Amino acid sequence: MEITEIRVFPKEGQDKKLKAYTTVTFDNAFVVRNIKIIQGSSGLFIAMPSRKMKFSCLKCGFKNEVGSKYCNQCGGTLQGPGSGGGPDDRTDAKSEHRDIAHPITQQFREYLQEQIIEAYRKESENPSSVGSIQGAS
Repeated sequence: MEITEIRVFPKEGQDKKLKAYTTVTFDNAFVVRNIKIIQGSSGLFIAMPSRKMKFSCLKCGFKNEVGSKYCNQCGGTLQGPGSGGGPDDRTDAKSEHRDIAHPITQQFREYLQEQIIEAYRKESENPSSVGSIQGAS
């Protein structure tokens, strides 16, 4: 699988850790959008696109986000994951979000991260560019 294009969209604003969003095209046939470049304590890393997890209210069946204490539909108290309703309750970020797309092997993850961060650095050095790196592999 070849990375054929990386588009970098620098992010400016209050969140100093989020540096940019990227869109990566593979083999001119498949696109993954919203890969984040984040400044961590040990340097830059990527975070794959994710979505907030939801669970159903036992009373009315409405789907609420993990971490909610009350149902957005009926107002009832929730007893689901992240609501503080049980001993197995997990409120960490891993249970609240799930990756939409992600590398399966560590080797490919490292390759993808290396290519994206390299494209970000090139974009940072030359901000007048269009924000696209062709043939990134």
